Amino acid sequence: MLSILTKFIKTGGYFKMRPEWKDFVGGKWENEVNVRDFIQKNYHLYEGDESFLAAPTQNTKDLWAQVLDLQKQEREAGGVLDMDTKVISTITSHGPGYLDKSKETIVGFQTDKPFKRSLQPYGGIRMAEKACSDNGYEVDPEISEFFSTHRKTHNAGCFDAYNAEMRACRSSHIITGLPDAYGRGRIIGDYRRVALYGIDYLIEDKQAQKDSTGRVMTDDVIRLREELSEQMVALKLMKEMAASYGCDISKPATNVQEAIQATYFGYLCAVKEQNGAAMSLGRTSTFLDCYAERDLANGTFTEEQIQEFVDHFIMKLRLIKFARTPEYNQIFAGDPVWVTESLGGVGVDGRPLVSKMSFRYLHTLTNLGPSPEPNLTVLWSTRLPENWKKYCAKMSIQTSSIQYENDDLMRVTHGDDYGIACCVSSMVIGKEMQFFGARANVAKCLLYALNGGVDEVTKKQVGPKYRPVTGDVLDYDDVYDKFMDMLEWQADVYVNTLNIIHYMHDKYCYERAEMALHDRDVKRYFATGVAGLSIVADSLSAIKYAKVEPIRDEDGIIVDFKTTGEFPKYGNDDDRVDMIAQDIVHKFMTAIRRHHVYRNGVPTTSILTITSNVTYGKATGNTPDGRRKGQPFAPGANRTTHRLYLLRAICFAVGINVYIDMSDSLCHTCIQHLYKIVNHLIFVHKHPPCFSFCYLLRSNSISPANT
Repeated sequence: MLSILTKFIKTGGYFKMRPEWKDFVGGKWENEVNVRDFIQKNYHLYEGDESFLAAPTQNTKDLWAQVLDLQKQEREAGGVLDMDTKVISTITSHGPGYLDKSKETIVGFQTDKPFKRSLQPYGGIRMAEKACSDNGYEVDPEISEFFSTHRKTHNAGCFDAYNAEMRACRSSHIITGLPDAYGRGRIIGDYRRVALYGIDYLIEDKQAQKDSTGRVMTDDVIRLREELSEQMVALKLMKEMAASYGCDISKPATNVQEAIQATYFGYLCAVKEQNGAAMSLGRTSTFLDCYAERDLANGTFTEEQIQEFVDHFIMKLRLIKFARTPEYNQIFAGDPVWVTESLGGVGVDGRPLVSKMSFRYLHTLTNLGPSPEPNLTVLWSTRLPENWKKYCAKMSIQTSSIQYENDDLMRVTHGDDYGIACCVSSMVIGKEMQFFGARANVAKCLLYALNGGVDEVTKKQVGPKYRPVTGDVLDYDDVYDKFMDMLEWQADVYVNTLNIIHYMHDKYCYERAEMALHDRDVKRYFATGVAGLSIVADSLSAIKYAKVEPIRDEDGIIVDFKTTGEFPKYGNDDDRVDMIAQDIVHKFMTAIRRHHVYRNGVPTTSILTITSNVTYGKATGNTPDGRRKGQPFAPGANRTTHRLYLLRAICFAVGINVYIDMSDSLCHTCIQHLYKIVNHLIFVHKHPPCFSFCYLLRSNSISPANT
């Protein structure tokens, strides 16, 4: 703000619009970093249909053919085509990379050539080494020595701080998550700022933020001043990186091509330095449409040219690739990044935020073909234009590549300039972020309650030595009370572990490029996650409404159950079991909120989807609901057997005659049927499986080779 005041005085008490902003409607955004105000003043609501959309240009077709060939080479090479083993990835570590410089209208790769994966050891050197070695590469010994001896990594910091209890919990998988060495993701830089304001202005603004921190050097002020300094370094490096491609992003963009390019460069810098699992893009389409409409009106570009820019932009986003380990790929099959772009939605004033650019983004699914990346997410509301809703439905049917979120629900909390990180995590762009990185296995917590803190798989005393359940039949009230005690303990160790993870991220693997595109004062959500909700709900329901007899091993540990009688199952709209699930989430969050969280974050939770069901299932024993040891949990807040119903419906739709026993919750059986469907689509109908199948495959983390 100090820079703004200085500028105001120097200009005699008024501001003159920059030439790059000619023909835009002015507002608060001219005098402060306020992208939302710019959008509200300048976007053009589009209520028409998709008839204006343009087909891919020849350059687009040629480039995409090149990409498909590289993808084929990558598959033939075992999943990785090339990896950097000598150059540590930074914003400026690599020279410019191209597919075909003469044909690309939007440029930029993570390294000096496409499909070459970067080396990112700041999260953890052992993870970087393993990502290379498992793919037939070896990290330069000097780099390994440096990050083992001279430079501490995030992973090393975490394990230095973990106590024995935390280590035991992670090892047993009662709490776990992404391998520590990966970035935490769920931080969405406001990449639009690069295009609207230019780097020089953003640096000036950051310096003013640093000057405004005051003179009393408390620990939080010291940390903030260092972070702002790092952010300014990142901004300067962004400008340098762009210059290597022949682009000047020091000043605001002058047209839609420059705006797209500058926005992408901001995002590219983020992925050059961080390998998070949820490196989301934000909410860029309607922002960029302001430039597109101005250029169309001025005759600067044609619709065909603008669609080409968008196609090349989306193409680049599809080619973001990280060096991952087999452990990571077991959690997420399919090499995902979750480059989530949020589309549409409705403004707080009631105007839909749908533009022609919203259509152009979805149209890339036609011009380039279906793809899981970027994760195109439609912010859905009943108040959206009918033609947009119809087009979304059409593209969903044709590609199965669109995700939907309830805009009416999230607008109440976040307003109309929020974005989705990963799958479900909402935050105001540039003003909020999320701390994330581990999950709580509540299904295993229930088993710990039954066995007095003894792990049912390893037989080790991991949890507290509470009194185990006794007797030949499980009593609901007794089990419930013991479970609540154990849940309180789990929340305690979970929050403490997360605090360490995020402290060490900020210390050793700070997201300076992403945070440089945030306000100074950021609201932080402390995002917890629950895995195994439906398993616990069904298990407690079985104990309450049926007869459950525990089966003990020779050491007296409950390792199995004999369940007699029927009981209400979660996911059937039965209040008896739904209230159990609701109660678990409420009690878990109440326990979470009792604890101090890092940087005064706001505790939230999510019922996790495809990121934990397999990993946790492998480490969790038999449960009272009938699930067998090692079997995956149901994804998210879904019922345990939901996949079987889905697969039966799909089988019927594509004409595959298979018998699916709906009482069978065996995930392996489900997988076998799934591959029959996929093979039918590939070999009979001669087209690849749709994205829905890809997500089912991811959620089960299994390949045709081991079915």
